[in-house]
Amino acid sequence: MPGFTCGLDATLRVIAGKWKPLILYFLAQGGPTRYGELRRAVRDVSDKMLIQQLKELEADGLVKRTDYKEVPPRVDYSLTPLGVSLAEALVPLCAWGTENMAEVTRVFAERAAWRARA
Repeated sequence: MPGFTCGLDATLRVIAGKWKPLILYFLAQGGPTRYGELRRAVRDVSDKMLIQQLKELEADGLVKRTDYKEVPPRVDYSLTPLGVSLAEALVPLCAWGTENMAEVTRVFAERAAWRARA
C-alpha cells in the first residue's frame, strides 16, 4: 500500500497520466459512454494508451466498464461514485484552464520559441 504524504499526493497518483483527467472529464459530461465516443472526445490519444488509462481508472475504482456481450461488441464506460467525486474536484481546474487559456497559450509559445533558439 503506498504511503501518501498528503491528500494532494494521493490525488495526483490517481490521476497520474496525460489522459486520465480528460477521460474523467468527458465521462462526467453524460451517462455511460462507448469507447468510440471517448476516443473521439479525447483527441490525439492512441488506442493503446486510451485502453491502458481506462484499465487503470477501472482498477482504481473510478470507472466502471460494462460489457454487454453482444455482437458486434458493445462496451460502455461510466464513473463510479468515487469517480464522480474526483470529476467534481476537477471542475475548478477546468475553470482555471478556461479563464487562463490565452495566457497559457502565450507562455507555451514563448517556451517553444526559447527551445528552438537553444
